[in-house]
Amino acid sequence: MYRKGEVSYQPLSLPDRVQLEPEASLKAAEDFLAYMKKRHSVRDYSPRPVASEVIAACIAAAGTAPSGANHQPWHFVAISDPAMKARIREGAEEEERAFYQGGAGDEWLAALEPIGTGVSKPHLTDAPWLIVVFAQRYGMTTDGTRYKNYYVPESVGIATGMLIAAIHHAGLVCLEHTPNPMKFLGPLCGRPDHEKPVMILPVGYPAERSTVPAVAKRKKPLSEIMTLFSG
Repeated sequence: MYRKGEVSYQPLSLPDRVQLEPEASLKAAEDFLAYMKKRHSVRDYSPRPVASEVIAACIAAAGTAPSGANHQPWHFVAISDPAMKARIREGAEEEERAFYQGGAGDEWLAALEPIGTGVSKPHLTDAPWLIVVFAQRYGMTTDGTRYKNYYVPESVGIATGMLIAAIHHAGLVCLEHTPNPMKFLGPLCGRPDHEKPVMILPVGYPAERSTVPAVAKRKKPLSEIMTLFSG
């Protein structure tokens, strides 16, 4: 994290070592793959409550993500207040309405057809929690001095991925919801102008009759997503 006046490099001995022997390493990687295959983006939520401590621990895990120059250009707003969730749903559906009534091209709408999305976003009020992810275009020191952040989209993307993994690890589900634009979220969440909302994550337990689109289970084979140059 940037602090004014800290401009020198000070090496620190690696504080934690979690490395495994080759066989154990392969098993751990394969076990993690199998576990992550059980993660699903869910639109149907149970009213079952989730403790705020669980949400806080997941966000804290996201906060350990690497970032450009270690500036950590993110902020997470966790919301369980029903009135705020209703306002967010109202704003999101207003933007989705414009999207589906001409804001999106035919190709984009055709791509979304197998996912089964539409204007109505009940998950934004049904889920016990919403986590709004903000990206900080630039940072501010405690004395109000503005400083540049680096690799903001990449950094926030890594942190959000870690948040999604942490939510899954906590036995919960979420949905990656990205209405665009989302300008109403900043004032509603009390965030400054230099923070841009990039995602809303409804978080909770899946409803008893929760479903996922069949197409969501189609993943590209490893041969299509990896190129290997071995020595």
